[in-house]
Amino acid sequence: MSKPVVGIIMGSQSDLPVMVEAAKVLEELKVEFEVTIVSAHRTPHRMVEYAEKARGKGLKVIIAGAGGAAHLPGMVAAITSLPVIGVPVKSSNSIDGWDSILSILQMPGGVPVATVALNGAKNAGILAAQIIGSYEEETAKSLDAYKTSLKEKVEKSIVELDKQGIHGKKIGFGN
Repeated sequence: MSKPVVGIIMGSQSDLPVMVEAAKVLEELKVEFEVTIVSAHRTPHRMVEYAEKARGKGLKVIIAGAGGAAHLPGMVAAITSLPVIGVPVKSSNSIDGWDSILSILQMPGGVPVATVALNGAKNAGILAAQIIGSYEEETAKSLDAYKTSLKEKVEKSIVELDKQGIHGKKIGFGN
């Protein structure tokens, strides 16, 4: 097994049901990753150590999921020069997820965090793979196949609509 190139971190285990989607897509794309819990508020020293050592252990991208105040992605981005992808997580103490979204999105100049949609860990995994695929040919090929499968799924749906006699007809939307 190769060394992980993507680190998936989250503020607490309650974020795992969301963050597992990043792991699933990275696994599908054959991108090696690691998963752990790193809380900006409850384990700040662990967070600093993780961010400081990430590059040295071979990571190329960090996906950081957090809910509520959602400081984890930004704090990790402040410590490492690796790309950080933030996943705002709608948590039990969240204000409909907006607090998490804005905490990750509104970073100061010089400390960027790529931010995906609320609970958008799947897209974070795809974006991480795209970053890796920009210089690694096997990952690029996996991504090309993945994108082709998305296209084929839509084309199959169009055929199904045709079979049902729905495609191209008005069926009462907005009428």
